Amino acid sequence: MTTAPFDALACPLDGCALTASGTSWRCENGHSFDVARQGYVHLLPVQKKRTLDPGDSKAMVAARQRFLNSGFYARIAESVSDRALQSLPDEGKGSVLDAGSGEGYYLRHLAGKAGDKDLAMIGVDISKWAVLAAAKQDKQTRWVVGSNANLPVLAESLDLVLCLFGFPVYGEFARVLKPGGRVIQVDGGADHLRELREIIYPELKPPGKTDSAAPEGFRQLDSTVVRFPLTLPDQESIADLLAMTPHLYRASAEGLEKAAALDSLEVTVDVVLKSWEKS
Repeated sequence: MTTAPFDALACPLDGCALTASGTSWRCENGHSFDVARQGYVHLLPVQKKRTLDPGDSKAMVAARQRFLNSGFYARIAESVSDRALQSLPDEGKGSVLDAGSGEGYYLRHLAGKAGDKDLAMIGVDISKWAVLAAAKQDKQTRWVVGSNANLPVLAESLDLVLCLFGFPVYGEFARVLKPGGRVIQVDGGADHLRELREIIYPELKPPGKTDSAAPEGFRQLDSTVVRFPLTLPDQESIADLLAMTPHLYRASAEGLEKAAALDSLEVTVDVVLKSWEKS
């Protein structure tokens, strides 16, 4: 197995192909983007940022890294990697983009499971702190600061897009995928982290209706539930889990105090893994 950085990058300003030139990437119209010392490239123009420092903060990224590297979500990573390898073409090098890649845990896991499959990989995240953490851990993947709403990738250049607990933009996914390319999406199910939510919220809202229809431009291949009990053995692991979810900002101060007083907690992991194929 060999993994290599994915190189079919597109200029985020005009969509033209980017070419590596020394320590920068340039397009034919003269736009230039420097490669950071850690190896990643920033392709999120300031005019396309909604905030000065979008995405996860440095502290949130550190919490996610501790939590994932402890193996708590290893079963999810196994399921995603198995499905990804089944989805990639049998011949030639498979190209994979993780849209909202965070600190790179799932792409690193996929690389470790690839066997004799050759992969070209790219992780895109809007948080510079997440991309920095990913680049420090893995030099065999192209790490890019960018947005799912404007993926800095050439059209029809990818075999597979991963979107794991993220924000899918199906129009962009369809644009960058080759004909027959696939999306693997993971979202929380109705019971995901229910025990934690019962502690931090006065009452739980009933689960919203899930849209079973395939997004425009895709057909659904399958849907699988990954469900298992998870023991969080100490306060740090509980705090790290909270920090990597939206619940940290949605919960009341009283709810967060209750969570902080816990010494351990058993929660239900309940996620839905769906596969889509570009039609």
